[in-house]
Amino acid sequence: MMRYFIIPVVILIGIVSTGLSQATSYRETFEKEFMNAPWQIAKGEISACIQCHTSDDMGPEMHEITRQWKESFHAKNNISCHDCHGGAPEDASMSMMHQRGFKGSPKNRDIPEFCGTCHIGILNTYLKSGHGKTFFETGEGPNCVTCHGSHNIQLASMDIINEQLCTQCHTYERAQEMKQALFLVENKLSGVEETLGHLKLLGINIDDHQKVFYRNHAAFRALSHSIDVDSVRLKSGDYIRKLEMIESQINESFEQLKFRKNFFAYLFLIFTGLSVVTFLLAKSYEQK
Repeated sequence: MMRYFIIPVVILIGIVSTGLSQATSYRETFEKEFMNAPWQIAKGEISACIQCHTSDDMGPEMHEITRQWKESFHAKNNISCHDCHGGAPEDASMSMMHQRGFKGSPKNRDIPEFCGTCHIGILNTYLKSGHGKTFFETGEGPNCVTCHGSHNIQLASMDIINEQLCTQCHTYERAQEMKQALFLVENKLSGVEETLGHLKLLGINIDDHQKVFYRNHAAFRALSHSIDVDSVRLKSGDYIRKLEMIESQINESFEQLKFRKNFFAYLFLIFTGLSVVTFLLAKSYEQK
């Protein structure tokens, strides 16, 4: 009677092997993504900078700096104190030595160049903008920390353009026009980013999609710092078309995932049917 079970068992082994192969592939992807994920423990938490700023010897204002940083987008992406301020975080005795690259806090006029060490494209755009020109010509006006803060820096969003912030320097009307010009692309960016996150949770490798997305994301962020409503309106269509291309590729990934699920379901039904047939044949054979 055992020979009637050979075919279903072979099919079952094939399904399990394929499933395990897929599971292994997904697991490797998850491990790879997790090891590089922004929510892993921030390296600055064990640095001399953090230990000192959170010690009882420091006043509340120093503790507040650390608290703000820990809640920031920088901390979530492992950007720690020494990445901006320099120094030797692994050695308390040398942590604030200029010989070890310690820069400390920048003077007000130096803030754009200070932040521009990493945000190169945004700095170049800012320098050419009305904000940048006013700042360097008069020594007054908005610089990076005016809008983004110094330590509790969050991922930029449309909320940063608001009446309370913008009316510190000028009326809100022009800023509101800028916000409206950015609105469609910002919505599209948020939608694509959310979908990419969903794909990652499903275990699908999104490295290529992410690279294209972040390239466009960074370019548009730089453009938004031009504070040029007409330029943003003109180029917004190009960014939307590029993001729609990413969406199309993402939809193809979803279709492939759907096909795999349907394929495994189809194989399972075949196996179930063969098992039933085998059982009936075996039962008929025993009755003979």
